[in-house]
Amino acid sequence: MLDDLFVASDKDGEETSGDTGARPSIPFDYLSVADELHSGRIKVSGETFAAEYREAGADLAAEFAALLDHAKLALAGEETKPEEKLPPIDPDAIAVELGLDHPVKNADLGRMRRSFAFANHPDRVAPHLRQRAMIRMQVANMLIDEAKRRALAGARR
Repeated sequence: MLDDLFVASDKDGEETSGDTGARPSIPFDYLSVADELHSGRIKVSGETFAAEYREAGADLAAEFAALLDHAKLALAGEETKPEEKLPPIDPDAIAVELGLDHPVKNADLGRMRRSFAFANHPDRVAPHLRQRAMIRMQVANMLIDEAKRRALAGARR
């Protein structure tokens, strides 16, 4: 089946697979993919997902540092009005704004994400604040993802 998917090309652009112009025999429409996923033939254990989720957050401190460095560079030339108070991009301030400064149930994290996005999404703020809003959304999503990882780790103990 995989041979149907790959068509090797040499430098001249000629096909070397033997089948010239052969199309893959695997259907790639949405309904066939959905049927395959719901058929039960594909099995993945919950522990596999949990392990990948924990590993994805292993280097969160480095991601935060890189994000904040990038944010400071991006916002360096930002012009503000003297009377305007800009929303913070500091992770600690955003965590307090989200309500992550105290223990939170895993079920509340989705509500927190939606509520924060409703108030801070780049499409919902003034044009001159869109870059800042994008950074705030990224930091908030990282904080909520980390809170979910901690909740998952706490539930497994």
